[in-house]
Amino acid sequence: MANETADYNGIIMIVDDTPGNLALLSDTLSEANYRVLVATDGLSALDQIKYLKPDIILLDVMMPGIDGFETCNRLKADPATARIPVLFMTGLSELDDLLRGFGEGALDYIVKPIRPPEVLARIEVHLSQARQLQRVESALNHSLFSALSVDDSGRIIWLTPIAGQWLKDFRQTDCQPGQLLPEPLLSWTRQTIQALADKQNQDNHYHCNSGLSAKIAACHLPGEFLLLLQKENSQWDLAGLCDSLHLTTREAEILMWIARGKTNKEIGLILGSSPRTVNKHLEHIFDKLGVTTRTAAVAMALQRTKH
Repeated sequence: MANETADYNGIIMIVDDTPGNLALLSDTLSEANYRVLVATDGLSALDQIKYLKPDIILLDVMMPGIDGFETCNRLKADPATARIPVLFMTGLSELDDLLRGFGEGALDYIVKPIRPPEVLARIEVHLSQARQLQRVESALNHSLFSALSVDDSGRIIWLTPIAGQWLKDFRQTDCQPGQLLPEPLLSWTRQTIQALADKQNQDNHYHCNSGLSAKIAACHLPGEFLLLLQKENSQWDLAGLCDSLHLTTREAEILMWIARGKTNKEIGLILGSSPRTVNKHLEHIFDKLGVTTRTAAVAMALQRTKH
């Protein structure tokens, strides 16, 4: 299927029961080198999408059978189609209903009568934004990290598919936007966000015995925070090392990465610190453990993990 659509700028689905609108939009989009899918009602649109997912959907509000609002609601309720941008098409007399449309998950709207230049401009903008998000999510899904965003109550706003899977593995429960984080990650997140708000010094790393770690940072959006998740080697009990060797969480992390053969520069890149900061932490580790070499520090840590 990829080869079949590779020469197009994208795949656009038009859902409208008016033949004139379908013809105008189909001709406009085809001339702009988009592949066009056509449906005359919501149910047939939902059925078509099972076989070929469009990049954007142009959805009429008023249609026979299920209307545009219900169609959009069903699209957003299905994880397989929830991320497809939906643009409502509506007449001026229906503008008061648009708030409901946005509530169902629509991204934008186009006012009838249809103006081809406006349609193409809106499609180009939203298609570019959607593809940029896909690139970011793809990069995260193929890295050692995953990400999600939460509000200050710990409620999930957005997450990558791999982050959802890791959280499910963590507490054997599905985690979706609108739901709270699972415990004990939820309590730690709330405490850390409060500490950030109060400008308190607090270790900004979470570790659990299941091998999941998290780091939290403020986003550019007010009231939203980014959680960067990472899976760790289950042989390393970082919390246990902190207790038995009197290390901070960051010092235990650095010791773990040293045991995995990472240089100070590499550890700095992993943890978002400079090599000089990593070296400073390493000096503190040596002092606490009473050793003078990296090998001796790792040996002592490994010895403690066996007990």
